[in-house]
Amino acid sequence: MLGWPCPLKALTGIPCPTCFLTRATVAALRGNLSESVQLHAFGPVVAVALIAWCFTAISQRRLIPRGIPAWPLGVGAVVLFAYWLMRLIISYGLGFRGAPGFP
Repeated sequence: MLGWPCPLKALTGIPCPTCFLTRATVAALRGNLSESVQLHAFGPVVAVALIAWCFTAISQRRLIPRGIPAWPLGVGAVVLFAYWLMRLIISYGLGFRGAPGFP
């Protein structure tokens, strides 16, 4: 696999909230929405945000555009964390039964 492995997954075996998000975003930007959503539900959302960022940055001729509110980042972080917890519950069950150190 190219690139760096996820440090959290390498240390704990549990994927981080953004595991597969880069691949999902690339799939969405290429127009493959079904693959994108299968990899990570936020892939299409991040792709749209990147496109909007690019258009705004180009129109303002600034790398970091002005006038972008900060609240979407906070809301996105909370929703991303909730999505991550849901994925963990679905993938690993409601507890850590069977994991080393857990009955």
